Amino acid sequence: MPFAYYQRLSIRQRRIYDRSDAIQRLTLPEPAALRPLVERLAAALDGENRAATDAAAQVLAAGIHRQFAVPAVELRVLAARPSHNWGELHGLYEYGGGRERPRITLWMRTAQKRQVVAFRTFLRTLLHEVCHHLDYALLKLPDSFHTEGFYKRESSLFHQLMGSAPKPAPENDDDSR
Repeated sequence: MPFAYYQRLSIRQRRIYDRSDAIQRLTLPEPAALRPLVERLAAALDGENRAATDAAAQVLAAGIHRQFAVPAVELRVLAARPSHNWGELHGLYEYGGGRERPRITLWMRTAQKRQVVAFRTFLRTLLHEVCHHLDYALLKLPDSFHTEGFYKRESSLFHQLMGSAPKPAPENDDDSR
């Protein structure tokens, strides 16, 4: 079922949305090879070291891009998240549109309390922005929409990198005799 904003999309955009929604998984060729990079990122974030977190996030993203044989992005990790009355910005993907190299920006601290973001949240944010890049570079989608398929692709990468299987959906047990 499409998200509410689907109704506001043009026919062309709906086609792109539907294509994106139909793709529910991205399979890394060698996820185990990237797990030490995930551990390095966790340690850097735990150490509250912005420069080390930036370097570890760059290496992990580059490893993902290499496994999918797509061009790498410029990646930077900044300190505290920007915020406004709309909330906090966790990450940002800027598509270069062929003119320049795409960029991912992540923030490692919350806006209000300036606390380091939980590792799983940070990793999911990184993968979210990487998925935007993969929509363009790997899947050749003309746009990158937040669809159910998009979120499932993000989740599939997360579970592969963490070495965990996604939790199966609960079965409908209608044995209420």
